[in-house]
Amino acid sequence: MRQQCAAMRRHFQQTADQRGFTLSAAQEQAAERLSLLAAELAVTGGLFRRSRPSPRNLYVWGPVGRGKSWLVDTFFDGLPIARKRRLHFHDFFRALHDGVAQEGRNHEGGHSAVDRAVDELLGDCRLLVFDEFHAHDAGDAMLVARLFRTLLDRHVTLVTTSNYPPAGLMPDPLYHHLFEPTIQRIEERMDVLDVSGPTDFRRRPSPSHDSPRFAEGACLADGAEALRDEPGLDAPRPGEAALVPAHHRDLPAKAARADLVWFGFDTLCEGTTAVPDYLALAERFGTLVLDGVPPLASCTSDGRQRFANLVDVCCDRDIRLFLIGADPLAGLPEDSALLRDLDRTASRLAMLRRADLAR
Repeated sequence: MRQQCAAMRRHFQQTADQRGFTLSAAQEQAAERLSLLAAELAVTGGLFRRSRPSPRNLYVWGPVGRGKSWLVDTFFDGLPIARKRRLHFHDFFRALHDGVAQEGRNHEGGHSAVDRAVDELLGDCRLLVFDEFHAHDAGDAMLVARLFRTLLDRHVTLVTTSNYPPAGLMPDPLYHHLFEPTIQRIEERMDVLDVSGPTDFRRRPSPSHDSPRFAEGACLADGAEALRDEPGLDAPRPGEAALVPAHHRDLPAKAARADLVWFGFDTLCEGTTAVPDYLALAERFGTLVLDGVPPLASCTSDGRQRFANLVDVCCDRDIRLFLIGADPLAGLPEDSALLRDLDRTASRLAMLRRADLAR
């Protein structure tokens, strides 16, 4: 078991060396705990056996840019077992929604539908790495709660990352109490690893010369000179309006041009859209333009959350994102609770170029 743990630690160090960075103290502690889990899984071959206790599940959390995804990705890549899966929470939850809906049409709904949908999605998987777990949408809270009960009650080792500590999930005070039993279950059944630290590694120059397509996007003021300099970003003409297929619906776009789609903020963020719609758009288009963007302080809470989800999907799927209108974060005091809730969004928007926006 010591050999397997040491092998994973070497894998972490070699991968960091190849990327040209040094692990922080918090990352070192997390890498050590993940290496121990790798050794436990190697001993059992990823299988639960009654003769030995099941490995503890891990919940890795910290603010944006602390290397959570890199840690679990490196762990996953270096783990010599076959029955493992890595899924982004957005993708898994979309598939779970579809699976539950299908099961509900074919069988009785409720808990059994979630169980069968998870069976279909995971098969005989013994390790599940779940990236970017969160719980904001009150409508999905009970499904998320049932999902975690199903996963934790099975002999599947779960490793998940989140920008929030367990107690910070479902932050809306109107609905937080509904999620408290799930928070308690997470704290009881998972080891919580805090990789918080003072450094946001996203803001450091990358030793790699490859830049993400997402960073080629921009936040632009209406009529900005930079807007006219962007190829393909000429204003939509009336004849270009089209219905664009999303997730089980068509969305009214102002223009759809080959690899580019153009929407108004009200359509994508203040309408009844959801993450599966953004994922569907990201699968078809490499560039997304959103105009009429207001300061987020003036939006509804649902509109702010949809906007945050849209930015997440574009960043995670490496889609060029152009935001046209006001500075989304304008007027938010640095110590405001709203700005703290939008911390991940702010970090990702900082990757975009900014032109002619009032500061």
